[in-house]
Amino acid sequence: MSEDNFYDLVIIGGGPGGYTAAIRASQLGKKVALIEKDKLGGVCLNRGCIPTKALIKAATLVREIKDFKSFGIEVELCALKGEVALARAREVAERVGKGVASLMKKNAITVISGEASIFSAGQGNFLTRVMGRVGEDKGEDKKDKKEQEEKFLRSNGIIIATGGKYKTYPGLEHDGKLILGAFEALALTKMPRSLAIIGAGAIGMEFAYFFSSFGTEVHVFEKMPSLLPMEDGDSSKEVERACRRYGINFSLGVEKLSVCVDQANQHRGVVVMEEDKQHNFDLAIVAVGMQANLPNWGDSTPPVLQNGFIAVDDFSRTNIPGMWAIGDVSGPPLLAHVAAHQGVIAAEDFAGKNPYPLDRTTIPSGVYLRPEVALVGESEESLKKRGVFYKIGKIPFMGNGKAVAANEREGHVKVLLGEKGELLGAHIVGAHATELIQEYALLKSTGGTDQDLYNTIHSHPTLSEWLAEAVLLANGRAINF
Repeated sequence: MSEDNFYDLVIIGGGPGGYTAAIRASQLGKKVALIEKDKLGGVCLNRGCIPTKALIKAATLVREIKDFKSFGIEVELCALKGEVALARAREVAERVGKGVASLMKKNAITVISGEASIFSAGQGNFLTRVMGRVGEDKGEDKKDKKEQEEKFLRSNGIIIATGGKYKTYPGLEHDGKLILGAFEALALTKMPRSLAIIGAGAIGMEFAYFFSSFGTEVHVFEKMPSLLPMEDGDSSKEVERACRRYGINFSLGVEKLSVCVDQANQHRGVVVMEEDKQHNFDLAIVAVGMQANLPNWGDSTPPVLQNGFIAVDDFSRTNIPGMWAIGDVSGPPLLAHVAAHQGVIAAEDFAGKNPYPLDRTTIPSGVYLRPEVALVGESEESLKKRGVFYKIGKIPFMGNGKAVAANEREGHVKVLLGEKGELLGAHIVGAHATELIQEYALLKSTGGTDQDLYNTIHSHPTLSEWLAEAVLLANGRAINF
């Protein structure tokens, strides 16, 4: 085999995990090939985190217009054009994607377009077949070329970063036209008058917030007893209050639910059956989670799976020497920043740099509504269930001077401290919560205690001073509440 087809490391998947791993391995002097069958940036950049945040910005501007008058600004809202916001979100994703391609060139990473199959797997001797558009375009007739090209790559190591795909259940299958997944929802060119959203997790609630802000009648259905059921209970209650204000309808604790195309309406809508109750909508978005998008193992022995995901340790190693798996394909939490962090760990582990293992207790996460929701560590419900002692400090933003001045009074900061003042969990609901949570994430990752927050001077007036105030409150020492 040609020396040109040998790489130190082959990475399958060009999402946040894959391209981050490629960059770090290249920085460490490794010859790297990155295989991507679709677009660089993966789900996060193209159909997830980035375009949805563009939608959230548009929705928040709509909501803020209602506050303008109290600031002495009188404006007239002429129209709401959600389809324009959707088009902009797609343009933003395209722009950021070009940035990732530039990073690949800057770091001398070979990017190969195609679908990978692993034909042999063994430490120092991996053989990967790529089917698709291999290499650079060589002529104007390239776009008309139908046949698949084949290329084989050998490598010392391999990182699987193939991401996730929709999870579906019987009665909740989407057709991509009227019953949509999140990816198809972002491709809409016309706003629906009414919309059912199945699943009240982060994806479902962010779409509910956007569409309702632009005038769509939204109804969220969830089998668990609360919106954002994976969040701390107090956070969920704050979001439920906000949804009621926004006019978002929701049905919680739904045991039996099914969605189908409305045949009597000539395929122009969908029917949602909630128990024995019928609801009619223009469209439905099914957001009931993701599952691993496993690669084609060819004739190689696949790694061990756990609950449908590739089983890995805290260094992202699989049971096959020389093979790592990162990101959504390796299991929860399915978050882009976790994938990127795992990518660095895997690349450094491959290069023999003895990286720190992934500490799942320090992973922050967020939901980008108004108010935002963010957390790190455990919830109060989880600690109660495990019988762990904790002290609680919960302080509302309505008592924070900066929040009142900026009319951002919604929400609270809630901390859960252990016997020695260690941070067990932190939950923030309010403006900029996804930014503020990083201070708690740093405190937890460095093993800090309440005393470290006391000794850190927080600027005034800021929202962040409430992070220290909540910890003071947990110890009966609050000054401003």
